[in-house]
Amino acid sequence: MRRNTVLVVVVVLTLVTSGTAGFAAGAAPTGGTTAASLSAGAAPSAAAVSGTAPVQALVRGSPELLVSTPDGTLTPGRTNELTLQISNDGDMDVGTAQTRGVVTTARNVRMTADAGGTPLTIETETLAIGSVIEDRPTEATLAVNVPERVERGTYDIDVELAYSYTRQQDGGITYDKEDTVDTEVEVRITDDARFEIVNVTTDARIGGEGTLEAQIENVGGEAARDATVVFESASSGLAFGGRASDAARINELAPGENATVTYDVAFTPGAPVREYALDGSVRFETPEGLERADQSISAGVVPGPEQEFSVANVESDLYVGEEGEITGTVTNDGPVEARNVVVQFGGGSANVIPIETSVAVGTLAPGESGEFRLPVEIGEEAKAIDRTADLAVQYRNAEFEARAYQDLELLYEVQPDREQFELAVEDREVEAGGQRSLEVTVTNNLDEPVENVEARLFADSPLDSGDDEGFVAELEPGESTTLTFDLSASGSATAKTYPVSFDFRYDDADGNSQLSDTTRIPITVIEGEGGFPVGLGLGALAVVVVVSAGAYVLRRR
Repeated sequence: MRRNTVLVVVVVLTLVTSGTAGFAAGAAPTGGTTAASLSAGAAPSAAAVSGTAPVQALVRGSPELLVSTPDGTLTPGRTNELTLQISNDGDMDVGTAQTRGVVTTARNVRMTADAGGTPLTIETETLAIGSVIEDRPTEATLAVNVPERVERGTYDIDVELAYSYTRQQDGGITYDKEDTVDTEVEVRITDDARFEIVNVTTDARIGGEGTLEAQIENVGGEAARDATVVFESASSGLAFGGRASDAARINELAPGENATVTYDVAFTPGAPVREYALDGSVRFETPEGLERADQSISAGVVPGPEQEFSVANVESDLYVGEEGEITGTVTNDGPVEARNVVVQFGGGSANVIPIETSVAVGTLAPGESGEFRLPVEIGEEAKAIDRTADLAVQYRNAEFEARAYQDLELLYEVQPDREQFELAVEDREVEAGGQRSLEVTVTNNLDEPVENVEARLFADSPLDSGDDEGFVAELEPGESTTLTFDLSASGSATAKTYPVSFDFRYDDADGNSQLSDTTRIPITVIEGEGGFPVGLGLGALAVVVVVSAGAYVLRRR
């Protein structure tokens, strides 16, 4: 029993020590692959030869590239963009799912196409595509020139793909190869509808909005149904209703027939007057109900020069706390007639209140000017400073479409507040204990006529007025009139200056009732003639009486 056990152990040890290489080779499903069985001329890496690299599992395989096109339809008479898809259906002979990509990835893929033997011409040189993996196809675009009079039918384009890949990895040793794939892609020249832009016009000007009209013609051999014509602007200076593109629809367009599509467009203020490029495409259905697209149409459009206006001779009669006007002239600087011109005032401050925000000027020919008056009220809290306000000009063009020009600014002056009525009094004295008529010259200090002027005098003790009101039916700007008031001073008044106040209730030029600011003037109280000194007290009066009586007695004696 013990001899058998020893014999088994010896046999196992012998197999282990002498068959290590055999076990390693036997790991491959193909029966073992050694360096001698690899491709001739392939050199292992130095790390593998020295034995320092970690032992890696064997993986062997190769990519398999395929070329197809999602739409091989080409249109005669233009250079078409032909999209090719390169897919990879790789093959792995030995390996795991984790190592599959090592041998199935095609690296540094280059594509070359040739249409030799056909009337077609490939305009694209060799394309470098990069790596193509199994999970995701890669697209490449060829420019294919198709003559106008080419015979309709199918043609083959030769495509060559050159690439490199890893054929095998084993134990840290990598073996790379290069390969090529020669294949064909079939394209079809159809007589489907195709389109050309015959003419593009616009009535829009720089800085304004308008309409763009494009005349499109079906130059193909079949009708197009449910056609959607899309135009896209390649410049920030041109927009379609606030967007970069817009679409219009045509129900049907027969061969040789044309139709006009219309779009709303706007050009940025200050943009140059030049031709603006439009990229277009038409998606349509064939008579058989197949969807097609012509994405190679393009056009250009030139806007008109910007309609401009200028403002001059700006004046104002504005005072803090009052209504007034800003006046000036607006000139149509061209290039075309502007109908029904309206000047709009933008305000610019909470203390500046436009009574009317716009005023009509009328129709202005190029170079013609018109006057405008903008009524404005200045708040009582406003500062007397120079001010600016935005000014816009609205008008209608020859087609009676509304347009606007907004690049204008007003500079106007606001003056300090003022008395609505100036008062002048030549004789400002009144005797203590006396009464007199006070004549006051009233001048209309406003820039407009006033009516129904009611004046009132206010006096505090020791002054008083028995007749404190006056009335004037009308005063023109700068006109004066004299009003008379009763004024008296008490007998106990001290000889000095006292104020009296006036205010005025009146109707302005618009018929609105207004109340003026209060105006004060000084009145001087003087001693009465032949009377006792003003302010003499009772004690002093008694002394005078006693002294006078004593003097009389002495004279009698």
